[in-house]
Amino acid sequence: MPLISRDLDGASLYALAFAGTLSTAVIGMVIAGNWSDRSGPILPLYLSAALFACGLLVAGSAPNMAVFVAGRLVQGLGSGAMTVALYVVVARLYPPTLMPRIFVSFAAAWIVPSLIGPFIAGLVAELWSWHWVFLGVVGLVIVATAMLTPATRMLRLQPHEHSSTPWNLGRIGWALLAAAAVLVVNLSADVGGVAAVLVPIVALVVAVIAVRPLLPRGVLLARRGLPTVILLRGLASASFLGAEIYLPYLLVKEYDFSPSFAGLAITGSALSWSATSWLQGHLGERLRPATGMSVGTWLVLGAVVVAFISAALHLHPAVIILGWVVGGGGMGLVYPRTSVMTLALSRPVEQGFNSSALSISDSLGAAIALALTGVVFGLLTRPGSTGADVSVAFAGSFGIAVLFAIVAVCVARRVVPRVSQAVSEAHPHSG
Repeated sequence: MPLISRDLDGASLYALAFAGTLSTAVIGMVIAGNWSDRSGPILPLYLSAALFACGLLVAGSAPNMAVFVAGRLVQGLGSGAMTVALYVVVARLYPPTLMPRIFVSFAAAWIVPSLIGPFIAGLVAELWSWHWVFLGVVGLVIVATAMLTPATRMLRLQPHEHSSTPWNLGRIGWALLAAAAVLVVNLSADVGGVAAVLVPIVALVVAVIAVRPLLPRGVLLARRGLPTVILLRGLASASFLGAEIYLPYLLVKEYDFSPSFAGLAITGSALSWSATSWLQGHLGERLRPATGMSVGTWLVLGAVVVAFISAALHLHPAVIILGWVVGGGGMGLVYPRTSVMTLALSRPVEQGFNSSALSISDSLGAAIALALTGVVFGLLTRPGSTGADVSVAFAGSFGIAVLFAIVAVCVARRVVPRVSQAVSEAHPHSG
């Protein structure tokens, strides 16, 4: 991405290229969750894959940063819907006892591209063109979608309980508003004067108001049980993923890494993420949820603190890379367990809504963090700002991630209800 930003002269839209994708993903998640609860996940799954491929084509053929960002927005719609549809497929095909292993497999499916993807993407961009990083993935999307045929065939053969779930146009509207608000935060760095402070604050308030109807009750208050599980997913995503996009940028800008080597530098975190995902999946209930979540969030906090200090003091790049390995291990403890607990605490008719809520928290948490880090980075790198030394801007961006990680540590032990609460307590409307 640093190479694309430089090639298209789009440094001011660097964070938006990530946050925009995550923001529009929220819209896709809400639509797919509602659709899956109404008539099953098959059609949403296939249509979301097609939408994702279209986004890749637009981004891959972009002549300027504005078109590239537009393609990323379309990608977000498809990826968000696809995530929720896949969760519902898993919930309807596999028994609860297999859920931990299924989500370990999900982690493995994520980890292989994470191990080799950044390096290969950087290499392709260096040897040919960054355009092929996106265009080449379209073929993989087609193959992966075709591989879902056996699962969708099994779903068609299964009897499902009748659902009278209506189309909830109100929730879709709130999702649109939340996504728009996050996009406004991203663009506010280009606003001058007092508005540079007021615009992002107002937009964040709007985003919080808009997201409340999209989540179960009590999420924003960190109520014990499912609400905190969903909140924690967003906080972990905000702290780790909100900082991770700046890691390759830092290595290229401040340490003169090549794009391929900068991508390879974060491979260690992918390995540790995979290892701890496998470990917690095999430990099962022997690793208490609250313990796993707490340890994981502490590891993430340690990683972003190391990133902050490394950027501020310009420490050796090995320090920040090793710190990120530790953070990846923390994410491996948090992510799969939040997925398992969400489905375990959901009735079949609510699987689409709650899976959607988990994914919304995930994407919107990262999107808000990226929006804030983008604003901080933009303000500190303006001509005449205190960020004339770019390391100050990187440190400021990592500092935002530290704040999210601190909150995650504080709420991690609330993922387990104090008593056996009814699932209906975490039912929709009013977060």
